[in-house]
Order: sequence, then structure tokens, then C-alpha cells
Amino acid sequence: MNLTPILIEKKDNGKYLLISFNDNSKFSISSELLRVESPSADIQGHGGPKKIVRNKGSILINQIEPVGNYAVRIVFSDDHSSGIYSWELLHDFGINHDKYLEAYYNSL
Repeated sequence: MNLTPILIEKKDNGKYLLISFNDNSKFSISSELLRVESPSADIQGHGGPKKIVRNKGSILINQIEPVGNYAVRIVFSDDHSSGIYSWELLHDFGINHDKYLEAYYNSL
């Protein structure tokens, strides 16, 4: 089955991304996780070490923009918008949300 979202919306004033997929999975992903794990090159360290982004507990999602039929770009309240979030990445973030956040907090 090709993983495809059937619903994507911001919730709680942009504090969460609600996403439902065609495999009947449904996730609420915090804006903090999406921001600190942004797939953008400047965060993921393409060409260098991964950057640890601090103090994003109150970050909000301002906009969700489609990118083709495979991803979305998220514009955050700090104007970061260079990450492209594929359906597979968002599904992974949904499944492993707490594990990723725990690893992030441990890295601070």
C-alpha cells in the first residue's frame, strides 16, 4: 500500500499536526518535535554534524503547504520553513513520537 494522508491539519492553534493515513493510522505530532527534527539540511547537518535546536517548546505551526503529492512544507512561528516532510517521515514521527522527543531532551 502506498502511504498517503487522508487528513492533515494543525490543532490547538498550531501546537500539533493532526494527520490520518490511508492505513487507518492517526497521529498528533507536536510542533516542537517537527521543528527540532526538521528534515532541512541546516538542521540535519548535511555536510556537518546535526544541529541541536533549543528552546522550541512554545513553537507553533503557522502554515502547512503541499509539496507535490509526496510531502508538506511546514512554516513555523520562528519563520523556519526549509524542511520538506515526506509522508513516510510524518508516519515515522507519529509512530515514534515519544522516542524521538526523549532522545532530543536527552541531547540537551
